[in-house]
Amino acid sequence: MMKIKILHRHDVSPPANTVPPTALPLTFFDIPWLFCCPMQRLFFYDFPQSPSSFAHTTLPLLVRSLSLCLRRFFPFAGRLVLPQAPPQKPHILYSDGDSLSFTFAESSADFAELIIDEPRDATLIHPLVPQFPPPRESNGARLWPLMAIQVTLFPNKGICIGVRFLHIATDGRSLSHFMQSWASIHRSGGDPTCIELGDLDPFHDRGVIKDLNGLEPMFLKYWWSRVGSSPSPCLFSEVPLAVGDKVRATFVIKKAHIDGLKAQVLSQLKNNDIDSMLEPIHLSTFVVTCAFVWVCMIKSKEKEHELHDQSSSESVKDKLCYFGFPVDCRNRLAYSIPLTYFGNCLDLHYLSKKRNVLLDISGIAHATRAIGRAVKEVNTRGGSIALREWIKDHKEINFEDLVVVAGSPRLKVYDTDFGWGRPTKSNVVCMDSLGGIALTESRNGNGGIEVELALTRTCMEKFITLFEMGLKSIM
Repeated sequence: MMKIKILHRHDVSPPANTVPPTALPLTFFDIPWLFCCPMQRLFFYDFPQSPSSFAHTTLPLLVRSLSLCLRRFFPFAGRLVLPQAPPQKPHILYSDGDSLSFTFAESSADFAELIIDEPRDATLIHPLVPQFPPPRESNGARLWPLMAIQVTLFPNKGICIGVRFLHIATDGRSLSHFMQSWASIHRSGGDPTCIELGDLDPFHDRGVIKDLNGLEPMFLKYWWSRVGSSPSPCLFSEVPLAVGDKVRATFVIKKAHIDGLKAQVLSQLKNNDIDSMLEPIHLSTFVVTCAFVWVCMIKSKEKEHELHDQSSSESVKDKLCYFGFPVDCRNRLAYSIPLTYFGNCLDLHYLSKKRNVLLDISGIAHATRAIGRAVKEVNTRGGSIALREWIKDHKEINFEDLVVVAGSPRLKVYDTDFGWGRPTKSNVVCMDSLGGIALTESRNGNGGIEVELALTRTCMEKFITLFEMGLKSIM
């Protein structure tokens, strides 16, 4: 793990008297994320600048532009309020003077090593993620920070901006809106007028979310049943870093590979009559990418599972493997939601397949059919369908056998330009312990996808072999 030197800590607030005290209720889209650990994303930039130049020019502008950005994205400076008992409800509160923690650090680590795609120690980049300040008590409730930011300078080489945030405050779309707005203000030299464009303002009115199926009281009841008489922070605090000997790597799937995967799946479906060709398959880039990576991950862990479950009476290959992915519902509900709605607007979909089906020679086609059906259901029936089954899914799923998706190529992470050019790399750090995959658009802008994941060294070696052989076979 690299060593960093903390140079300064700032408390950054919106400009004085620009944001009134505001309480935001949690909608049924937000409440499930009370069970989620903090999310962590890193943005790396090539920007050779000396420490003195950075401290006198870039750092003050970063702080000032962040303050201006928080005028519109003020919840990130606020707090998650967790009451001690019902009937009070958790909510987000911004009070005058609230701020987020902004840390400036320096590192002498090899910047080039941090932005490579090849496998490297998963813990190497963890020091680049900021820490939350401790919560505070107020009126019988505990107030938790929602965001922290750390900027780490690699002298004369580059910069890393690390963001930690509670998912209960926002989803990936809102976070990308915030990051790109902050970058735009910084790029303009701190011109406050660039955030006055009404069509770019985040939409904060939670009243636009209509709970047509009574999900909010059900989710809150489940939340209180889990925490008992006193809410415990462990339900949304970080999962202990059981990364062991894990390594993380990034894999690029080019557009030609994606087209080849689609053709291969269609051929297998036709030749093997999987689930009948009478049902058209939803064959998107997202679907085939997830299916291919999911099957490679399961195959890479096969020996590990056999050793772990050798004493079980149930056949390892008959066990269920689970796959979960979020779907943005902003344009999928029966009522209108602004695309700039700030908060969570995600449907959480889970599906399962027996391991022996996915290990079959047509495993990718089976996985594609299953994921495609789930996506097609959303497109046909609208959003928030899966959330109605969320409590049952949360109780029944074996999270050790779950692969979840974070991020999306549609978030345009690599458009986050502070004036130093596009990011040279972006990482979703929490994937190390969550056991999922992170999807990002290819930073080369060629229509491909970057897939980021962390596995044990043994499994990673197997995954690389399967991944490379799989792509080679379709070309």
